[in-house]
Amino acid sequence: MEFGWSEEDTAFRKELRAFIEAELDERWTGPVRHLGSPENVANAKDFNRKLAERGWLTPHWPVEYGGHAATPWQHIILGEELWSVGEPRGPQYMNVNWIGPSILAHGSDEQRRELLPPIARGEVVWCQGFSEPDAGSDLASLRTSARLDGDEYVVSGQKSWTSYASVADYCYLLVRTDQAAPRHKGISVLLVPTDTEGFVISEVPSMVGEHAFHDLFFDEMRVPASTLLGPENEGWAVVRGALSYERVGAPRYARALVVLADALRWVHDHGVELSEPVHERVDQARAACEAARMLAYRVIDQRASNLPPSATSNLARAAMVHAERLVGNLVFEMLGADALRHGSLADESFRKSLAAGIAAGSYEMQLNLVASQLLGLPKV
Repeated sequence: MEFGWSEEDTAFRKELRAFIEAELDERWTGPVRHLGSPENVANAKDFNRKLAERGWLTPHWPVEYGGHAATPWQHIILGEELWSVGEPRGPQYMNVNWIGPSILAHGSDEQRRELLPPIARGEVVWCQGFSEPDAGSDLASLRTSARLDGDEYVVSGQKSWTSYASVADYCYLLVRTDQAAPRHKGISVLLVPTDTEGFVISEVPSMVGEHAFHDLFFDEMRVPASTLLGPENEGWAVVRGALSYERVGAPRYARALVVLADALRWVHDHGVELSEPVHERVDQARAACEAARMLAYRVIDQRASNLPPSATSNLARAAMVHAERLVGNLVFEMLGADALRHGSLADESFRKSLAAGIAAGSYEMQLNLVASQLLGLPKV
């Protein structure tokens, strides 16, 4: 296998790095870096507009919808460089990585024309309505219902742990449209504007950070039947394809490596002597990040070869979470008392590592899928 980058990819990474260094000035500090905060969204929209002008916001999309048909490898390069500096696209990374491609794959011509251009221009924010109080990573247990009444769906239920909802314009909403169907049947996807009457958003305070989580409530909310994405009752297949893109769409190992390097720089600048066991754990954390990178590249290689999504994406996601957790825990030990300071490098990295184990399906659920789909182990 050739692990080197092509001249074109190397040039793209170099040009992208120069652009990031020029655009991320002193504004990229404080609340601006908190994903989902109003400050972050405002600054991200400006940054995304500049990315879009260069064709870099949705480079992997078809030309007619705002992309330039870039390779999956340039897509992962873009993700690595942006995540290594704290993801200045803000919540937009989710839109371009998997919500847009899901609409491309399953949307009607009208949905593509209406919904994709604003994403490609960086003008809108989406959230995902997946988890529920009694259906977290086990999405097939969802109870939020949608019944067809004429040319409208009437939606009732609740969603939990929804990121970016307070700043989102649309919600990629998973509902049950056939109450009598088996668990993985009777599920549909609706593309719902968040200003729809009956759509209520409540912020949930959390230790991860402000604006991180929200509850969504739907009380007889009515939406046009045209908001349905893909065939009715076949939403499970739609969302599985979307999640395979989400799981490696955020290359968190790139950020973890930068955090580890920052911690080592802090240790050097403050004259801290690390013990031999801590040095060994630093090496283990680096190795875990590189392993996560290689597994993510395996998924990208499958995409470049036009292979269907597989449980390899679950393995890559689990490896990313493992690596980020190793770094998050290790930095606490390296920084000593300074790690307890609110807003410190250790504080920020630990909070992000907690969220990583929940987003895109919990870490434990990823391991279950690896065990059943890759290893063929029986359920116990």
